[in-house]
Order: sequence, then C-alpha cells, then structure tokens
Amino acid sequence: MSGATVGLRIAESLAAHGVERIYCVPGESFLGLTDALTDVPALRLIVCRHEGGAAYMACGEGRMGAPQPGVCLVSRGPGVANAMIGLHSALHDAVPLVILIGQVERKDRGRGALQEQEYPLLLADMTKAVVSIEQPHQAAEAIARAFHLAMSGTPGPVAVILPEDLLDDPAGPMAAPRPMAEPAPSEAQVEEVALRLTRAERPLVWVGGAMDGPPEWRVLLQEFAEAWGVPVCPTHRRPHLFDSHHPNCGGYIGNRVQKPLIERMHTADLMLALGERLSDAVSQSYSFPAAPDPQLPLIHVWPDPSELNRVFRADIPIAAAPHRLLERLMARPAPPISAARREWIASLHAIHRDLTAPRWEPAPDGVNFAAVCAALNDHLPADAVVTTDAGNFTSFVHRYLRFRPSMHFLGSGVGGMGAAVPMAVAAALRWPSRRALAIVGDGGTLMTGNELATAIQYGANPVILISDNRSYGSIAMHHENRYPGRSAEQAAGLVNPDFAAWARAFGAEGLSIAAEDEVGPVLAAAFAETARPVVVHVRASALQVTAWRRRPS
Repeated sequence: MSGATVGLRIAESLAAHGVERIYCVPGESFLGLTDALTDVPALRLIVCRHEGGAAYMACGEGRMGAPQPGVCLVSRGPGVANAMIGLHSALHDAVPLVILIGQVERKDRGRGALQEQEYPLLLADMTKAVVSIEQPHQAAEAIARAFHLAMSGTPGPVAVILPEDLLDDPAGPMAAPRPMAEPAPSEAQVEEVALRLTRAERPLVWVGGAMDGPPEWRVLLQEFAEAWGVPVCPTHRRPHLFDSHHPNCGGYIGNRVQKPLIERMHTADLMLALGERLSDAVSQSYSFPAAPDPQLPLIHVWPDPSELNRVFRADIPIAAAPHRLLERLMARPAPPISAARREWIASLHAIHRDLTAPRWEPAPDGVNFAAVCAALNDHLPADAVVTTDAGNFTSFVHRYLRFRPSMHFLGSGVGGMGAAVPMAVAAALRWPSRRALAIVGDGGTLMTGNELATAIQYGANPVILISDNRSYGSIAMHHENRYPGRSAEQAAGLVNPDFAAWARAFGAEGLSIAAEDEVGPVLAAAFAETARPVVVHVRASALQVTAWRRRPS
C-alpha cells in the first residue's frame, strides 16, 4: 500500500498471518499501531482491564487449535511486567504467543527514559526470542520471524519490541508468512515403533500438548487406540484429548496420580509419550518414568529434537509432529490384539472408572465441590470449552467431569493462578456458538475476575463457577502437611465478597449455591441464560481439601 506507516504495515502483517483478535491494555507507546488498526477491519482489538488478563487471553487463543499464535499488545515497563504471568505460562506449556511491546523513542534509548527496559535482558528466561524493530523496512519481516519462531520446534512466546517513534514512519515492503516445516518420522522409526508396540504385552500411550490440534487429530488418536489395542492416557491439563469413558482410556495423568492407578502402570513394559514433554507434574516428580533413565522402554515423540533426551533417555527419540507417526502407523496392518493385551487395557480402565465414580459424602462446613462437578455432566454441551484456574478445587474437575474429544480444555499447566476467567472470555469470543465455562477458586477470581467487564463490553457470555472455600486452599494444605497441628489461617485465609452481588454489579447474572440440593436447579438456570455472562458462587467446604482428602472437622 502506498503511503503506509509502520503501524499499518504491522497491522496488515498480523492480518496476513490469520490473526483475528489482539488482546490489549492501551498505552501511549504504540498509538501509531492502535490507530492503524481502524484501517484493517479483519483485526479486532479487545481492550482488557489488566495486562495479566490480556496475556492469559492470548495464551488461551494459542491453545485453542488456532492456526496462529495468540497475540497480546502491551505498553512498556509496567505493562509488560503485568503481562509476565501469561508469558511464563506460554513458555512452560509450549503455547505459541506473540507479544507486542511498546518501547521509548529511539533517540532516548539508553538514558533511563520513562519506563525504559532492556527487553532482551528482562525477557531472556521468559520468551523464545526478543525481536526488536529498529528500522521501518524491518517491520513486516520482524512479524513474520516472530510468528515462525513462536510456532517452530517447541512452541512458545516471542516478543516484538516497537519503539514509539517508529510506528508513524513510512513503511517498508510486506513480508509473506513463512511456511512451517513439519518434521515427520523416518520409515525406520515407524518400523521400530510398530515392532515394539506389537511385541509389548502392557504398553502405555501418554498423549500431551503437541497432539492438541484440530479435531481430526483426536479422531485419529481414537482410531489408533482401537486398531492397535493400546490404552491412552491424556496428560496434565489436556483431558479432552481422549474420551474419559472410552474403554481404551487408561486414566488421566495429572499431578499426583492416585496410588491404585500408578501402581498398575508401574507394571507396563513400554511407554509411548506422544506429544508430551514429560514434565515433573506428568512424570510424578520424575519418578515414573524415572529421570534420567526410565524404568521401562520409552518412545518419545516431540517436534523439537533439542527437547528429546534432554531429561529422559529415550530408547527411540522421534523428532516429529506426533499425528504424523499415527498416520504412518495407521497405514500399516494392525497386529492382532491378544487376550492379555485386552485384559491389560480393561484393568487400567476399570481402575480409572472406579476412581472417577460419582460418589462423595456431604461436608459439614459447606458444599462438597464434588457435587457441583459431577452435576456439570448433566448441563455441559458436548462441545463446551472448559477452563480451570490453579488450586486444589481442580482435583474435583478432573475426578468427576467427563471430558470428551468434542470438548476443549484450557488452563495454565504450569499452575499460574488467574488463567480461568480470561481464557473463558477468549474462548467465548473465538467460539461464540460454544458454551465457555470457567471453574475458578475465590483466590483466582479476585486476581483476574475483573475481565468480566471485558466479557460484558464485547458480548462474550461465559459461565463462571467460583469455588469459594475462603482460603488459598492448596497453600493451606501444603502448610498443614509440613507443619502438622499448626494453623495456616494467617498465611492462607481469605475474606471474600458476595460473588453473586459482585457479578450483578458488572451487569452479569449472579447466582449462589449454599447447599447440595441447590446444585441442580442453579446450574440449570446458569446454563439456560445465554444473553449475558453468569457467575455461580459456590460456598464450598474448606474441610474437603481435595477430591480425595478431607480434614477432620
């Protein structure tokens, strides 16, 4: 375009990369870009209430199977400092994200100007790369490079630095999006994997984030499980990758897998880690598989060769997109499924079903959150998008909520609080025809719950389910574990508002659950409301510490 400014060229470049929404807290250091967005109608600027919320929304976009990273736009100094939690989550969860950050004018660099930061230093351990645009002709090229880096190898966040004075300069040429190289397994690797799977008596398939793509990948995974006779276990914060009630589901591999299931898994004679990096949460603090030398043969499939053998020695390390391995295996004749293999799959599934059976006891000090999570199965649409925050209350979600591959799950795998509400808002904006549900604790609600205002402003209508046990429950549990008989109240106790009234102050519907017999009717009313967001305030038990543990009253 003749006469285009750098700000306009950046906007055009984002649109060329398929970006539809930019999550932003406005700042004077990038006015040349926000002004230019009015001339690029394909881009929608979502103005948020805090940079942490904006970054979490962008992180959620990057986890929704989008063809491009989520995009966040924040101002220099305090703006990027507030957004760091989203970068931290994206880096650890391998989520593609591009963050655009304002910078002081080039003539003032190095003088300690207002809010000046040296971003390569600040973000060295928080991003994959920091790309600074110093000359007008570099603008479109820098955007193309940032998107390429964010999606290549192990996905993650990339920062693009925008000097304030640069954005109104005449722009250089456009740079087209760069085609992605998709690594595939070699024929020899496919042959060896097929041989190992055929010979194994008790194989395990753990499936993680690099398989969290389009719905057809989940269909492929189920077809593979059935044809090759293997149990499939979705890993930490990816429960939607495999139907939890399918007979080949071998259980959910989250933090602290329950003893009967993990003990049975210890008898496995082969592990196929498919699109899973095997973090400490997944590997049960590096005990299964053991690091650095696993106690069973390991086939490790991940798209980035630098990640393979970094922590765990793999018998067969495969640097490939994991769905490509499944496609190649499915093109081969599947081996007969022995009676012993069928018994192995059935034994894991039976333990999983027993552990997740809908049973609990009422609590004396509030609603047992198990009753709420179990009842959600009667109200959630089959294509719902579920987000959770960090905290012990998530154990109820993963124990009692039935996840299907037609659903989508979002959260911060690294355990950052405050993710649930912003990610649910992002999901409701991206998929307005699907119901977004945020499940969040009282602590996380008051960290980023102000993004309810963003939902109201842009017509997003999530349901926000708050488990209010009047404490930072996980911290209280760890405190009491370490110091038995000592109170955690001074370190973890909270005083909260009436969250239903809080919701109504935003213009949302506010409902409350104070007893188990209210669960069904209130959830029915919440999901019947589609014209505005709904907040359900659950006055939850603090004694029911997790889905598996209750403190003495």
